[in-house]
Amino acid sequence: MATADVVADLATLVGFPTVSSRPNLALCAFIAERFEAMGFAVERFEDPEETGKATLICRAGPEGEDGLVLSGHTDVGPVEGQPWSSDPFTLQRRGEHLVGRGTADMKGFLAATLAGLGGLPLSQLRRQLVLVWTHDEEIGCQGSARLAEALLQRRARLPSACWIGEPTGMRILHQHAGHVAAEVRCYGQASHSAFPHLGANAVHAAVRVAEAIANHQADFDAAAAAQQGIDIGGSVPLNLASLHGGDAINIVPDQATLRIGFRPPPGCSHLPLVSAFERAVQSATLPAGTRAESRVLRVTPSLRTPLGLPLQRALAPYAALAGQGDAAGGTAGFATDGGNLQRLGCAPLIFGPGRIEVAHQADEYVELDQLHAAVQAISAVTRTWTQTVAR
Repeated sequence: MATADVVADLATLVGFPTVSSRPNLALCAFIAERFEAMGFAVERFEDPEETGKATLICRAGPEGEDGLVLSGHTDVGPVEGQPWSSDPFTLQRRGEHLVGRGTADMKGFLAATLAGLGGLPLSQLRRQLVLVWTHDEEIGCQGSARLAEALLQRRARLPSACWIGEPTGMRILHQHAGHVAAEVRCYGQASHSAFPHLGANAVHAAVRVAEAIANHQADFDAAAAAQQGIDIGGSVPLNLASLHGGDAINIVPDQATLRIGFRPPPGCSHLPLVSAFERAVQSATLPAGTRAESRVLRVTPSLRTPLGLPLQRALAPYAALAGQGDAAGGTAGFATDGGNLQRLGCAPLIFGPGRIEVAHQADEYVELDQLHAAVQAISAVTRTWTQTVAR
């Protein structure tokens, strides 16, 4: 496809303001029509809890685990309060940079996929090609989590080779940490602040819980390190993120909420860390008349894909062309949908145009040469992968 066409597609995609607080159905309709015109069978998975949100799966070729998945997310980070020099939802070319919200993270990869798959003879594929376009990745990979649950209920799987097109500067990354968001709600008894002995202060209870969690860092570390083959590389990141409680300064607060985040290292299951969290909460010595209830709000699984798989070898020449050396693999400093998609039989690798450092920033951009390189890689790898009988 000509350069003008991929840039035009990126301009159209950027024009859909799919920040996570807004629907993505208009964008889904646009790309569904495009991929259906190519010959893909498109299935839409509407979110049962979030109105106006959907994930798309586009399939072509015979089913089988030896096929290929290309995946990206349709949502973008917010723009409110940022010093953009132009409309964030109108693509601007500035030299060799294409500026607009989502150009790097990650509508550039979606535009490159539309371009790179042009002319692919889908009716002749010898291996399955699956495209997965998710919603609400930016707020905890929610779309891919719900997609995984829906497909697991069908006992369905995806091909094992999985290419996540997040912005890596055309480096091949094979792992990332996960993230668990949790909260503790503390309850007490309200009273007039002149008579605190008649009440039970829920904020005091939340402070005790926060101290107990912080004092259990070693328990979190041990829970991660006990898993086979896990190198935590230091301590498990643990964040006491917020504490809110009380309504008025002259009332003893009867409720308080503490929110916590912790990050399972690459390849680490979140379950032992959740158990460590629950033990920490239970160990807190609470003031008389108060109680604490904990729950997990959201889990974004970690990812660790073995090095040396065929997809890494297929992508390596394009990483090298982009100046990324021998593409021996690396660690993403951010989570991706790959953590959820691996539940469906995938072994995801992360590789795409743009730099994560400019994502979510004002005047986000993707380099034009990286967009071209992504089109070339998608075109060549999908054709070789899906039309070859044996590897």
